[in-house]
Amino acid sequence: MSYDDVEIEDMEWNDELNAFTYPCPCGDLFQITKAELQLGEEIARCPSCSLYITVIYNQEDFMGKGSDSSKKIEQAGGRAIAVA
Repeated sequence: MSYDDVEIEDMEWNDELNAFTYPCPCGDLFQITKAELQLGEEIARCPSCSLYITVIYNQEDFMGKGSDSSKKIEQAGGRAIAVA
């Protein structure tokens, strides 16, 4: 059972990690990459502890590099980001 269910819009894009992140109670960050989202993965894991969260998102928003959906702008962490 996951620690929590989190909407992708509530996560932040981290350029350094090249992943969407969300704060973990242990002090680190849950992480999930765009490639994992494209594959249908919905689990973001914390690299420092055993907790994980279920990410709620529309997989179609992350499919195909040439499609319009790849250019869609997602709202994450209170700021607009481009999803490629």
